[in-house]
Amino acid sequence: MNFQPTQLNERVTTIDMIRGFSLLGILLVNIFGFYLPQPYIMLQDWFTEAIDIMWHQALDIYVQSSFYPLFSMLFGYGLAMQYMKAQRVGTNFYKFAPKRLLILFVIGMLHALLLWWGDIIAMYAFCGLFVIALMRKNSGVLLIIALILQLLMHSLYILLFSMQGILNAEMTETAVDIQKVQNAITAYATGGYIDAFMQRLQDLSMQMSFFMWFSSLFMILPFMLMGAAAAKWRLIERAKELKGLWITLAIVATAVGLFIKSAPTTFSYTYLLYYVKVYVGGPILSVGYIAIFVVLCFVPAIVKVLSPLAKIGRMSMTMYILQSVICTTIFYNYGFGLYGKIDVPTAVYIALGIFVVQVIVAELWLSKFKQGPLEAAVKKLTYRKMYSEK
Repeated sequence: MNFQPTQLNERVTTIDMIRGFSLLGILLVNIFGFYLPQPYIMLQDWFTEAIDIMWHQALDIYVQSSFYPLFSMLFGYGLAMQYMKAQRVGTNFYKFAPKRLLILFVIGMLHALLLWWGDIIAMYAFCGLFVIALMRKNSGVLLIIALILQLLMHSLYILLFSMQGILNAEMTETAVDIQKVQNAITAYATGGYIDAFMQRLQDLSMQMSFFMWFSSLFMILPFMLMGAAAAKWRLIERAKELKGLWITLAIVATAVGLFIKSAPTTFSYTYLLYYVKVYVGGPILSVGYIAIFVVLCFVPAIVKVLSPLAKIGRMSMTMYILQSVICTTIFYNYGFGLYGKIDVPTAVYIALGIFVVQVIVAELWLSKFKQGPLEAAVKKLTYRKMYSEK
């Protein structure tokens, strides 16, 4: 029996909507990497103006570290949905899933090399291989493996902090390599495309170092496994049946996540609180965000109002790459040359403006076509021929 990619009438609108929302969060996080030498600085130490500090703190609480777990869960959820569909139609999932991940990996590497050093697609594809290797396990086993990986990471970091005697110490300003910062500013703010390309290779040596690939197995893979477990339980598809669970998660996870993420600012900026904020509070808040959208989708009128988010979510890979095209054009010298020349509020307004434009573009594109151009290309390469969405 032939396996076909997900048809339009099979799509889960809530998932597309959450995916669209996550694109906004990802852009708000990534915007700093587009106009600042982020691989070589700590943002909380970089800003000196009160308004920049205030806006960055707000983003740090509500956005930073909460959207990569969210997108990772969605990625795992999607892989599990494909696996279960393949089982239903009698197709071998492993005949096409590794190929699709390889294609995503190539797209991610091309994105990183040709456009922007901060690509995440390649690392998601890498972690996805481990997800599909474990996909035959039931939901409980997937969840246990995810929790064990997280526990190992948390235990190791807390042990290292304790051994260094800094667990409850106030965080100090991180040392900055001035030469590397200056090199990045020079290449992106005053150089041409070749200068930016050469600098991007330097940035990638950090972004895609062996440590980053290895650490992704503890920072990204667990959330993919959680998403896969949730998909096997069909938690989103059975949302109305599980209304009490989702309402509880929306309230509790959001409140707990925001409390933990606010803790360093509210109490004391210790190494422990900073770590817990990023690696515990961030993922908890991401669950809260997912739950809020699931609950909102209980109301048909709200689903209609938020439908543009579902449209952009249906072509999320195209829109993710498009964000890099737009932002590098705005900030790099071979474009409008705004690198390092704007404040945080302006960066946020630019990100919001880009997202609004993308929502409009998605609406117009999907009024003419069934899927985004990159999504169509990946499906064609994966399944050999194009399939109708209807």
